[in-house]
Amino acid sequence: MIDLYETRQRIDGFTTTLEGLAESLDMPELSREINELNAKTEAPEFWNDQASAQKVLKKLTILRAKKNAMDDLEEGLDDLSVMVELAEEGETLEDMNDSLDSYAKKLENFRLETLLSGEYDSNNAIIAIHPGAGGTESNDWAEMLLRMYTRWAESRGYKVKTLDLQPGDVAGVKSATLLIEGLNAYGYLKTERGVHRLVRISPFDSSGRRHTSFASLDVSPQVDENVEIDINPDDLRVDTYRASGAGGQHVNKTSSAVRITHIPTGVVVQCQNERSQHQNREVAMNMLKSKLVDILEQEHKDKLDDLKGDYGQIAWGSQIRSYVFHPYTMVKDHRTDVEVGNIQSVMDGNLDQFMNASLQQQAAV
Repeated sequence: MIDLYETRQRIDGFTTTLEGLAESLDMPELSREINELNAKTEAPEFWNDQASAQKVLKKLTILRAKKNAMDDLEEGLDDLSVMVELAEEGETLEDMNDSLDSYAKKLENFRLETLLSGEYDSNNAIIAIHPGAGGTESNDWAEMLLRMYTRWAESRGYKVKTLDLQPGDVAGVKSATLLIEGLNAYGYLKTERGVHRLVRISPFDSSGRRHTSFASLDVSPQVDENVEIDINPDDLRVDTYRASGAGGQHVNKTSSAVRITHIPTGVVVQCQNERSQHQNREVAMNMLKSKLVDILEQEHKDKLDDLKGDYGQIAWGSQIRSYVFHPYTMVKDHRTDVEVGNIQSVMDGNLDQFMNASLQQQAAV
């Protein structure tokens, strides 16, 4: 049974929120800018400067996405209003409440996207997962996180590319670096930067005891190759090693993998996914540039702290979130106090509630 008064109240609330978003985005100005950028792309000399053309296209994609989302929300609101009018005339609309809930979720997701206004929020993201102390147990936890973030990215239609993967000696991974490609990937994933804590009965303990393990997630935006940042070659230590895992027979026979250490900051990046040492070095250098750019984006923090994210040691007391499998099941974010009982859903990539709460918290500061 539909409560028409309550339904009207919800729609009025949607309308107010949508009007506020339209005002904050300055839709007339946004449309004007889209038209201006479109005109640039149609100019005969547009592709003469490839770097400039790519920047224009990227900005145009972002602005079009915002305008299309607003148009879709306005159309959806009109549809809801028509449904209410039909209900007031006596028609039975059993799916009205589902339509309202679906619209509310879509509106809230778009509102949160408008909070992603940082210079690099719209960029692809490079994430690095590192297990803490604990050997096989922590390595396994790192691999579980690797799967979780991969599932999250795929659920949003993002592309996932493995840049580096170091298998554990027994199980799990010693480290993993992924490139997540998609609009606003960095804006969302930067909220996940920090130490993640696992509590469970260890499958590697024959006595069936409960273990606590830690792993860290570091996140940086993938920057354009044309972004200028001064890196002194004398500040770099470049090591090569044999890549592990798939990639063709030559991968395991030659030292194609590359590890670069930026000596002044201690930042280490590595890549083994490409087919040659030259390609791996090129990707690793871009990863280093992305990491150093991330320092500049967070000017209010100490540089070394920025590099390490929201964590110091990968251990007790520094975690941003706990995942408890025993003696009860719960995932709790220690920054926002968001709690979820369905831990399997979270491990399958359902992370939006944590990311959204973090974005809201940051916007309120």
